[in-house]
Parts: sequence; C-alpha cells; structure tokens
Amino acid sequence: MSYSTRDQQALAEQMQDRLGQLVPSPEIQLKAELVSKINRLKLERNAVILGHNYMEPALYHFVADFTGDSLELCRQAANTDRDIIVFCGVRFMAETAKIINPSKLVLLPSLEAGCSLAASITAADVRALRQQYPGVPVVTYVNTYAEVKAESDICCTSSNAAAVIASLQSDRVIFLPDEYMAKNLARQTGKSVVFPEDHSNKADSIRSLQDTIIGWHGRCEVHEKFTVEDIQNVRKQFPDVVVLAHPECSPEVIEAVDFSGSTAAMIDYVKTHKSPHFLLLTECSMGDNIIAENPEKDILRLCSVRCPHMNQITLEQTLQSLQRLQYEVDLPEDIRLRARGAIDKMLAIQPLR
Repeated sequence: MSYSTRDQQALAEQMQDRLGQLVPSPEIQLKAELVSKINRLKLERNAVILGHNYMEPALYHFVADFTGDSLELCRQAANTDRDIIVFCGVRFMAETAKIINPSKLVLLPSLEAGCSLAASITAADVRALRQQYPGVPVVTYVNTYAEVKAESDICCTSSNAAAVIASLQSDRVIFLPDEYMAKNLARQTGKSVVFPEDHSNKADSIRSLQDTIIGWHGRCEVHEKFTVEDIQNVRKQFPDVVVLAHPECSPEVIEAVDFSGSTAAMIDYVKTHKSPHFLLLTECSMGDNIIAENPEKDILRLCSVRCPHMNQITLEQTLQSLQRLQYEVDLPEDIRLRARGAIDKMLAIQPLR
C-alpha cells in the first residue's frame, strides 16, 4: 500500500503542533513516517495498540489506541475485539493481556522490555511465604510475572491497592513484591509492616501479627532513585512548586511531596489543578506526555530517570512487531488460568475515593 505524501505531511504538522517543544523538527519528520506506517498496518492486521503512560510522546499520542496506567490498560485489554494486541509497555503487562485474552495474538515489541520489580520475586518465593504465614491472603502487585500472579489470591495496581486490601477484611495481608509500596500502604491504611526475616519461627510469625502488611524487598529501579534531597533542592529554586510522586517511591519521599498516586492519578491531578509549577517524580516520558497534552501547564523538566525497560519500546520496534508479528507472548494454560482468577478479582474492585 502506498503512503500519501499529503497525508504524511498533514500528520507531521499535527505532530509538530503537539510535540514541537519536545522533539526537534527533523526528528518529527522521521517519526511521522514511522507513525503513518504503523497506523496503516495496524488497520490491515486488525490490531489494537495499548500504550503505557511511560511511552515516548510520538508513540503515546499518535500510535496508541488506548493509553493509561496498568489498571486502565488491563480493562482495555479485557474489552478489545481486535485480533491482535500490541502491548507498548513491559512484559508483565503483555502477559496480563494474554491472561485475559487467551485466543488473541499478543505481541511485545521488544524482548528486552522486562522489569526490575517483577524480577524480584518468583512463584517459589510466594509458595514459601504461604508456608511461613499459612492462611494469610496474598495480594500481588500487577508488576509481577504470570507465575507469581498464579500463586496469589488477588492482584492490584497502585490505583486500587488500598481498596483491594480493604476488600479482604483480614488483619494480616501478604503484599508483594514492592517494599516501598507496602510501607506506604501500611501508613495509608493504619497497619504496621513487617518482612519475612523479622520472624524467627512460624508460630511467632502468626501470633504477633495484628493489622499487619507482610512485605517483600522488591523495588522499582526508577522510583527508588528519587530522594528527599531532590525535593528540597527543587523547592529552594521553585518555592511554589507542587510535587507529585508515584507510591513506588520511598516513604520518606512520599511524606515530603504534595500528592502521591498512580500514573493515571498524577496525570488527572495536573490536568485539574492549578499551580505555577509541577514536578513529577516518576519516569521521565510521562512528564513529556503531560507537557504535550497540557502546554499551558509548567511541568519542570528536571527529570533524568528513564526506565531502561520501557525505553526499549520504540516506534521502530513497534513497526517491526506488526510487520513480523513478533514477539508473541504465550503462557502455560495452567498458569494462565490460575493467574486469571487473581486478575478478575482485581478488575472487579474500584479504587478508593
């Protein structure tokens, strides 16, 4: 199929209007050609492209059919009627789409799109925790691989984690694998937090726990980098700045910011609030995407932290994924079925307001 020069030029002009303050003009011309090819091939393949909030701006604004955080993209994956799902995110997200849509072809544009947090825990670790804390429900953050979800009672995202914990009506909950999110949730819900190494034997483990979250020492390699000193330095230069942070940041950072929430919650906050300046403590591309969509907002571009895994998903990789139908995400059926139960329970719970 030939590509209309006129259509591509019109697309380049749209991209220039939206992304001009973020992307050099010569680069926009190159990206417009890739975007045009992707969007045409997407229609030919009857494919849907899901784009996480951390995707680069050209992909996020001009390629993705649906954008959002992990929870929103899970919902979109569950509702799609397309034959192919191209997941512009990381592997655990594409796995979740496959868990929900076993009959569809799910593609991940890069095999290098992993996750440090997901890699911090295994199914064997979850089974060992169940032995140490028998009868205690396991809540698994969606940022985990399918084999871990399969060992869980219910999944959650940063959007609905507190609501998921509340729904269990249990004095004790195992929350995996994000150490900082467990600590932040404990503070939010009025619970204490402990870790498996804090107990010398099983009997002590159970008897001593009341209103307790049992955590794990996994961390996001992006969000763990932000510090209170970063916030203090910015406030010295911009005293009226509103600082937002993802709950995967440390409790000390969360205590020092003005708002903490999921990527979707942060985007909504910036859109609906007025401030001379905003600073987002999260992956850099999300700030760029907010700038492109809200040019009247002053988003301080002080971020230097990109997720090395999300960064693997490019326009070039996305085009190749559609052209070659690569890389297919597949899962053993027994793992998929058990993980599906935990995800379905998650999708039934709305975030706390």
